[in-house]
Amino acid sequence: MDRNFRERLHQFVELAMMEDVGEGDHTTLSTVSVAQSGEAKLLVKESGILAGVEVGIEIIQYIDPAIEVEKLLSDGDQVMIGDIVLYMRGKIHSILKIERLLLNVMQRMSGIASRTREYVHLLQGTSTQVLDTRKTTPGIRFLEKEAVRIGGGANHRFGLYDMILIKDNHVDYAGGITAALNSAFSYRAAHGLRIPIEIEVRNEQELQEVLDSTDKVDRVMLDNFTPEETEKAVNRIAGRLITESSGGITFDTIRAYALAGVDYISVGALTHSVKSLDLSLKAKLI
Repeated sequence: MDRNFRERLHQFVELAMMEDVGEGDHTTLSTVSVAQSGEAKLLVKESGILAGVEVGIEIIQYIDPAIEVEKLLSDGDQVMIGDIVLYMRGKIHSILKIERLLLNVMQRMSGIASRTREYVHLLQGTSTQVLDTRKTTPGIRFLEKEAVRIGGGANHRFGLYDMILIKDNHVDYAGGITAALNSAFSYRAAHGLRIPIEIEVRNEQELQEVLDSTDKVDRVMLDNFTPEETEKAVNRIAGRLITESSGGITFDTIRAYALAGVDYISVGALTHSVKSLDLSLKAKLI
């Protein structure tokens, strides 16, 4: 976990605690002695791919550094019902304060990693990688993209600042493919930016305009092309640009696009509509 990720996580935890605990956990304060210690195990209740273990441990230790954590499983592990991810031991007040945030984060991340791994398995035997998108939950994009990586997928741009991605609306507002590329290329040079330029194309005519300006672009996104159209387009591009397929690609059709030879396939469903993996925290007095 690098420094930037850790700092972002700590900021997120502060906001989450403010939202959840507020002026105090009155239920725990009114029923459990402040001095009481306990143990809890993080239990798997559904098979899948585990994600958020290192994030979870960081959350635990940030909220209460005195809590002892015994890790049994790791990020990326295939888990089954009944597996125990970790034990934590310490003040019961801290354990109960941590419980919901820990579960919310790890269940969400594990659900994303599990779904991503399913897509990755469909691409076995090809050179294509599955990509995430910006269709994420505001405020926890960094966690969701980390979960995609744990599941075996690749991260696309993080935000609007680390890539110039010219999509259909940009093209139309700019006055066409050539005008948009010329403007973006000049902007990048004028601002001394070292970020890639990608452009979305909707048909063969727009693709040809891109191929006429390969010195101004790094990557082309084939939007709503069929697998047959994708294969034809990839052959025309012939290694001159990185290729990406996007738009309407499902679990049932993704392999056909990979077999067409595209480098990447972006799938918004990795993050925008995934089901969380069922985990629970079971308490024990010590």
